[in-house]
Amino acid sequence: MSRPCWNRRDFSRLALGFVALAAAEGRSPGFAIRRDLAFERTIPREVLEGYLSRAITVQDLFLGQGDFADNLRMLTALGAKFLGRSLCFWGDESHLLEKLGRARPLIARAHEADPELIAQACLFEIVTHEVDRVPIPAWAFEALGLAPESRNFRLADMAFPDGAFRDHWGKGTIVPDVSRVETQLWFHFLAASYIDLGVEALHYGQVELMNRNDRDLAHYAKVFERARAHAARKARRGMVLCDAHVPGGGFVRDGRLLLDFHSFPLRVKEVPETPMEGVLEVGFQDSFYGRSRGGTTFSGWACDHLPYLVELDNWGPCDRPGEPGQGGVWCWGYDEIGWFAHLPAERRAAWLRYAWDWVRVHDPNGFLQMPGGRVLHTPVGRKPWYYANTPSPAVPDGFGDESAIRAIWEADSTA
Repeated sequence: MSRPCWNRRDFSRLALGFVALAAAEGRSPGFAIRRDLAFERTIPREVLEGYLSRAITVQDLFLGQGDFADNLRMLTALGAKFLGRSLCFWGDESHLLEKLGRARPLIARAHEADPELIAQACLFEIVTHEVDRVPIPAWAFEALGLAPESRNFRLADMAFPDGAFRDHWGKGTIVPDVSRVETQLWFHFLAASYIDLGVEALHYGQVELMNRNDRDLAHYAKVFERARAHAARKARRGMVLCDAHVPGGGFVRDGRLLLDFHSFPLRVKEVPETPMEGVLEVGFQDSFYGRSRGGTTFSGWACDHLPYLVELDNWGPCDRPGEPGQGGVWCWGYDEIGWFAHLPAERRAAWLRYAWDWVRVHDPNGFLQMPGGRVLHTPVGRKPWYYANTPSPAVPDGFGDESAIRAIWEADSTA
């Protein structure tokens, strides 16, 4: 019978080895969080990294997913600062305005609890036929220099003219073409609407699916420019942080980085010799370690490699969850959060500690975004959602990982 992987003794040796490796290479693990998180209109690198070092995925937090009071308790107790995917719309555009209305008071409650919190909303690589029911406000036309019209958005005018990616995410869906004016109207409407709620970070999803007709990034540059112009007028601190999944390493145009930080899945590599074991490896599949491109940021500072987040992503299971050797980016037949959630509690705690240190040592530009809340396409028993919360009457389905996250961050603060 195989022993459990990453027990405490194994992990202690591993962690010490990581620190020794960093010292031998003349690098600091760089664990301590910057205490000054103030920024206005631009963000210094040290402040940005302070936020990234306290990032946690809380999918749909501000859409009421889970018990909001207990989620807020957990986040403030942990000292979380960057709330990833907290407004996470995937299609369902006909309910967008209703959901935005529900989100506003929840975001306000979070900022009352901790004014430093950054809420992230998502603009994904999907639009569905339901968008035809969403009216376009006059201000969205005006932001693009267009005469206002009395009409709704039109899915057909966002699609790739050659038919690429039609029904890509299911019947009646498209991957939008960012070179088309209608797509840019949609993106600006979403970005400005989120910012007006108190959102200060925008995740643009798989941007490289949407720029087949924008290879020089001229259209994307305008998309981000408009969002930032709106943020300069309306955002809580006069700016919005833009990021996206960039398997090519990042969007750089004329030496300027178009995004404020990058993000990508962790890309966990299964180890078939030990049941359910997974590790991180530079160069595995399209993993992002060492590949974040550099340049001059919107905030004015230059870098060789832009800071980035990696997280336990979700996309759904393969046909044989729980079995190794399924190929591609599957880990034991699961997506990343599904694999992680199916581990026993002690292994989850040890693996988070391992992943945190591994990322910081192998690429000091990278930060692990902790799992706080995320959909499970392969439920664990009857649990269809991963919650890091300690189990309680408020969150009976909590996985109890908040203590492990707290220990890692507390050690990081005192290192």
